Amino acid sequence: MSMLFLAVFPLAMIFGGLWDLTTMTIPNLLTVAFALAFAVLVPFLGLTWQEVGLHVAAGVLMLLVGMGLFALGWIGGGDAKFIAATALWIGMSDLLAYLILASIFGGVLTLLILVFRSMPLPLFMMRQDWIARLHDRKEGIPYGVALAIGGLMVFPQTVWFAAAAHAA
Repeated sequence: MSMLFLAVFPLAMIFGGLWDLTTMTIPNLLTVAFALAFAVLVPFLGLTWQEVGLHVAAGVLMLLVGMGLFALGWIGGGDAKFIAATALWIGMSDLLAYLILASIFGGVLTLLILVFRSMPLPLFMMRQDWIARLHDRKEGIPYGVALAIGGLMVFPQTVWFAAAAHAA
């Protein structure tokens, strides 16, 4: 069970970040499976109902905030759902640290992509659809990458990591 505690979250972060980088989308299947994995695994974590409730509250809060940001056109719908599923796993206790890290990485990512888009793209790179799309100034920023990196950075402080270490 401790291996599941250590594997599910990082795999979801890596998959979501890479998928967003290469397609500019985050699949609904990922966010739904990620949330369902939480529901399946959380009973084995040993949290109180109140603690589980705070994790659920973090997910709901970020879904509402994410949908608001999506409505304003500031983030994509996949990003809004991905941050909500990630917050569900992280919980309230580590949510602020996650949001700060994801924001910092999002700013760095945005600056790097803007610099990348200001440079001419070599022909061999233009042939790669995902690189050409990333280079296109009309496209958005794959913010799922920043959300994933922030999640991976916070994960060692979460109850999931502590439970896995305790079980080992």
